[in-house]
Amino acid sequence: MQKELRDAFNKNFTQEKYKAYVDELEGLHPGTLDFRNAETPIFIPKEFTKKMLDACEDIIDIIIAPNFKELTERSLPAEVHVPNERGHAAFIAFDFGICENANGTLEPQLIEMQGFPTLFAFQAFHTAITRSYANVPSTHDAYLNGYTEATYLQLLKEIILGDANPENVILLEIYPEQQKTRVDFYCTADVLGIKTVCLTKLIGEGNQLFYENDGKKTPVKRIYNRLIFDDLHQQTGLGEIIDLTLPWDVEWIPHPNWFYRISKYTLPLIDNPYVPPTFYLSDLKEIPHDLENYVLKPLFSFAGMGVVIDVTKEDIDKVTDPKNWILQRKVKYADVIETPDISAKAEIRLFYFWKDGWERPLAVHNLSRLSKGKMIGTRYNADKAWVGGTVAFFER
Repeated sequence: MQKELRDAFNKNFTQEKYKAYVDELEGLHPGTLDFRNAETPIFIPKEFTKKMLDACEDIIDIIIAPNFKELTERSLPAEVHVPNERGHAAFIAFDFGICENANGTLEPQLIEMQGFPTLFAFQAFHTAITRSYANVPSTHDAYLNGYTEATYLQLLKEIILGDANPENVILLEIYPEQQKTRVDFYCTADVLGIKTVCLTKLIGEGNQLFYENDGKKTPVKRIYNRLIFDDLHQQTGLGEIIDLTLPWDVEWIPHPNWFYRISKYTLPLIDNPYVPPTFYLSDLKEIPHDLENYVLKPLFSFAGMGVVIDVTKEDIDKVTDPKNWILQRKVKYADVIETPDISAKAEIRLFYFWKDGWERPLAVHNLSRLSKGKMIGTRYNADKAWVGGTVAFFER
């Protein structure tokens, strides 16, 4: 996006440098990096960054409003309503596409948001390696609001551990060794000293949870939750597992209910020029005549699953549960990142952390993704180059 930096990076790029870069990333925890890393970071001018941050602040105003939980109560599926909900989401991620408006001007457009973690620990290591590889100038930083790698990781530690001993805190997933994001689990252990535990290995006694820690049955006091219930419900052959909707005596970081409250479900509540107009399908009085300009999305899915890009009236007629779907105005991703063949589209995920005692969450870091496919995501970009995960560096 900043021509002088893009030109300099592309001019100095070599496949040998890229291979060394990927080798260093894979060397963090060999055999665990299961997604593609893009050849380049993204360079973001300060005006564009401000537009994203201003949009986030408008959204956060809605999230901290006294009636937000009432407005989003229907977002919680009855079968996954978890007790002892915390007062706020510890983590929020906002995904912005770099888009082109009707005037041909670049602007951010919110694609999705989630009250859920992402690759927080890995991204600290990723950023340091990428900064060196790309020779990023001191005029740009991946961290926001004055945070550095050290203060960012310290904040992550404080939010997840609280006052608990690390042995009483776990990262919870289902079959973590099979997850594409598992490199982050190992990086989290490096930073926090906590174990990753599969849901199938949790032990329940009374209202207490335990796990086997080096052969010792150990109490669980806090759960860093990486378990997506939608993913869990697609699993078969799990056998008898802990029912997480029971009132276990644990603290959730973040609480699972926030995955639903701050999600696609929240989009119709927002009025901002950088948030595409979005409607609950069940609330539509009439179907727009220009359906080709909309995207149909299921509320309770992830990673782009179930999304209908080229919507027809027949697609809408097929929906049997319209309260669980949204219709969102399409945005036009800009082919903005120059590469050796065709230009790539880009999406920026801003990390907001919310520490206990804070009135509102704060932007601290990011990850980004490049795409040449119809959608962002690895399954839509197979066999392409200059696509995949990366990091944005913001002009100071």
